[in-house]
Order: sequence, then structure tokens, then C-alpha cells
Amino acid sequence: MGAADVVPGVSGGTMAFILGIYSDLISAIKSFDSSWLFALLRLDFKTVVSKPHFKFLIPLGIGLGCALIFFTRIVQLPALLLDYPEQIYGLFFGLIVGSVFVLLQDLNELRLSDYLMALIGTVLGLIVFNFVPVQTPETSWFVFLSGALAICAMILPGISGSFILLILNKYAYIFNAIGYFKLSILIPFALGAISGLLLFSRLLSYLLDKYYQRVILFITGLLLASLYVIWPFQERIYTIVRDKPRLTSSTPLVPNELTTEVIVSCALIIGGLLFVLVIKRLSKTKQS
Repeated sequence: MGAADVVPGVSGGTMAFILGIYSDLISAIKSFDSSWLFALLRLDFKTVVSKPHFKFLIPLGIGLGCALIFFTRIVQLPALLLDYPEQIYGLFFGLIVGSVFVLLQDLNELRLSDYLMALIGTVLGLIVFNFVPVQTPETSWFVFLSGALAICAMILPGISGSFILLILNKYAYIFNAIGYFKLSILIPFALGAISGLLLFSRLLSYLLDKYYQRVILFITGLLLASLYVIWPFQERIYTIVRDKPRLTSSTPLVPNELTTEVIVSCALIIGGLLFVLVIKRLSKTKQS
């Protein structure tokens, strides 16, 4: 999940869904409820420690943290996106295609309203994913807002929190802060993320309980729309902002010759697809 969240266009929520831990993730987030807050205010530390699903959240949090540090300091994925965009996006294109197959596997017979939800998700996704990154302030309140919006996208399968940060022109700003522990940036971002996480997880849980199939099809539409942006072969235009290149627009294209980069990218697409299907198969075996 941490590795996916670093890359614009790929959702950590999608990875959680593929791995079969999505419902556990939402339940664990919801365990921080009003009764837990009142226990904290009463200094009832026994309830504070025992009520949340820490046995799930602590190893998950360690995994996320290690991945974020590894892919921002050691293997710098944001830099690799600039140097090897076809290969990196090819891998994640395959992962997303595999995610679509996984999401559609367990659905019941589809009705017209179901197809409509998938269409709405696709149209909305195309609108959001084709926003051009804009100039935005670097003040604490906007970093807080960026954290709230990004975390909502991160736990929703189909929408990438990193892509939301890219739209808000805060992608490199936030991930550089993570890599170099800039607390003046990380604290308001973390507070915004926590606030957004606690509120949005409850809304998402309600919608999944009441309208599971339609929500899944809406998410599938978002994933299909994201393929337009994740397609590895694009004419990408960068603008130098503060001595760093920023992606401002990209147009999908079909390669006109079979180069080594094209072959590697296609191999990574197939590899990403197979990886998702194998992981899903293993997670089902584990649950059984």
C-alpha cells in the first residue's frame, strides 16, 4: 500500500482491496470512535489501548512507513517517474487492469442502474484525472486541506492520493518533506490526514454496507478512467517550477516502433496484471 501511494494514479486502497484486507482496514479506522475519544479524555488508558484494532494497525502502519521512506529516500520513485516513465507506469497500468478484474469477480448480475454507476465513475474519473496541476499556496491550512483530501483518495480504491497531491501541486512538496522529516510540513499534513480519515471512513463504510455493488462499480469506473493517465506511452510536458520539473499535461499515444523501452513496458504491464491475480488468489486461499 505504501509503495502504491507514492505513485500518482495508483491507490493504496486498491492494493488493500486486492490483498483482501480492505474491510479490516475500514473497521480498524472506525474503531477510533466517540467512545474511544471519551475514554481518552477520561484518561481511561485501558480502553484507549484495548479498543482500537492495534494488532492490525501497528504492522500495517510500520509497513506503510517503511515503504514511504524506502521509496522516497533509497529508491526514489518520484525521480524514477521522470527517468523511466514508460516502465514505471507500465507496471502500474498492469496492476490497475488486474484490479478491475478483481473488483468485478464477485459481483452479482448487473442491472441498468449498475452500468450507470460505472459510467458515472468513469466520466467523473476522466474529469478529475485530466485536471492540470495548478499553483497552490504552501501555508499550513492548505497543507492540512491537502492531507485531508489525499487520505480520502488513498483509502478509496480507484483514486490515488498521490494524484490528488499532484493536482494540488503538492506531490513533490509533501514527499520531500516525508523523505527529510520536515515537521513544519508533516504535522499539518498528518493532522489533515487523520481528520479526513476518521470522517471519510465512516461515510465509505455506510455506502459499502448499503450499496456495495453500485459502489464497487463506481470504483471500477474510476479505475478505468485512471488508465487514460497511467497508460505508459504518453507525450508528457513538464514545466520547471522552483528548479524542479512538474508534469503539466500528457497525451496518450501508440508507439510507432518496437524499442527496448516498449518491450520492457509491455512485459511490466503483463507482470503487474499477473501479480494482482496471483496475490488475490493467495489472499483467498489464506482466508479459506
